[in-house]
Amino acid sequence: MGRNDLISLLLRQYVMLKFKQRLQGMDATRVFGPVPSRRLGKSVGVNNIPPKICSYSCVYCQLGISLKMVGDRQNYYDPNDLLLEVKEKVANAKANNEAIDYLTIVADGEPTLDNNLGLLIDLLKPLGYKIAVISNSTLLDNVQVRKDLAKADWVSVKVDTLDEKIWRKIDRPHKKISFSAMLDGIRAFAQEYKGKLVTETMLVKDLNCDTEEVAQFICELKPAISYLSIPTRPPAMTWVKAPDEQEINRAYQTFKNHGLNSEYLIGYEGDEFAYTGNVEDDLLSITSVHPMREEAIEKYLLKAGSDFSVIEKMLAEEKIIVSEYNDERFYLRKLTLENK
Repeated sequence: MGRNDLISLLLRQYVMLKFKQRLQGMDATRVFGPVPSRRLGKSVGVNNIPPKICSYSCVYCQLGISLKMVGDRQNYYDPNDLLLEVKEKVANAKANNEAIDYLTIVADGEPTLDNNLGLLIDLLKPLGYKIAVISNSTLLDNVQVRKDLAKADWVSVKVDTLDEKIWRKIDRPHKKISFSAMLDGIRAFAQEYKGKLVTETMLVKDLNCDTEEVAQFICELKPAISYLSIPTRPPAMTWVKAPDEQEINRAYQTFKNHGLNSEYLIGYEGDEFAYTGNVEDDLLSITSVHPMREEAIEKYLLKAGSDFSVIEKMLAEEKIIVSEYNDERFYLRKLTLENK
C-alpha cells in the first residue's frame, strides 16, 4: 500500500469514527431553536434523519461532504420520540416568552429520505404551528414523497441548474437519482401543492450563474418566492467560490425579468424590512434581500428623514456597493465571505 493510499484509508476511518460519534450524541440535537430565520421568522428545527445522510453531496454544503449517500427512503427516528422532543422545546419557548412561527423539518441531510415524514407532520400539526420542510427535490418523482410534503404549510424545493452536467458537478447526486425524473417531480409537486411553495437556487462562481433556463423553469412552478443563495460559509470543497455582487445582481434581474418574486438568501438574518429607527441597519437588511435602485434609496432616505450622506458613508466603509445593470444603478450589501 502506497503512502497516498494509506493516508486515504486513515482519513476514511477517521471520518466514519466521527460520524458514529455524531450519531451517538444526536438525540440532544434532533430538535433545536427557536432560531431566527429570514424566511420563516422564529423557527424550531427538527432533524428527522441522522446527520449527513443525503441524496446529494453538494460541493457547497456548509455541513461538509455527505458521509452516507442514499437514494431511497428508509426508516430512521421514531416520529413519536421526535414529537416528545418538539413538545419539550415548545414548552421551554413558551416559558421564556419566545415566539414560534414555524416548526421546520430541516435535516442535516435530506428530510424526504425519511419514510415517516408524513406521519411526523401529522403528529406535529395538533401543536398549532405551521409546518415547513426544506427539501433538495431529489425524491419528488416519488408520489408518496409528494403526498407527504403536501401536508406541510410551506415547502422549499431546490433548483440549482437545468444543465445535467453542471448538476452532477455542483450537487453530486446519488447514482439512483435521475435528473429528468427529478425535474418532472418538481413540476408535478408544484401543480398539486396547495401550500406556500418557494424555490432556492444556489449560485456557484463559474458554474451556474447564467440563470436564464433556471428562471424559465421556475416560472412554470409559480412559486410564492424564488430565493437566490450563495455559499456564505466554508464549503465542502475548497475550490467553491461565491459569485461576486455583479453576478448575483444579474441573476436577480434575470429572475425579475421573468416575473418571479425573487429575493436574496445570502446569510444575513437582519430584521426583514422592519424600520428600527436606525437607517444604516435597515438599509443593510433590505439590500441583503433586494438590490435597491438609486431612486428607491432616495425615497427611503426621505421617508426616514435622512439624506444621501448615509449612503456615501456606507460606500466608503465598504458596507454596500454599486452595481450597474441596464443603465440603472443598484445598491447591494457588500458580501463578507471567508471563501470569496
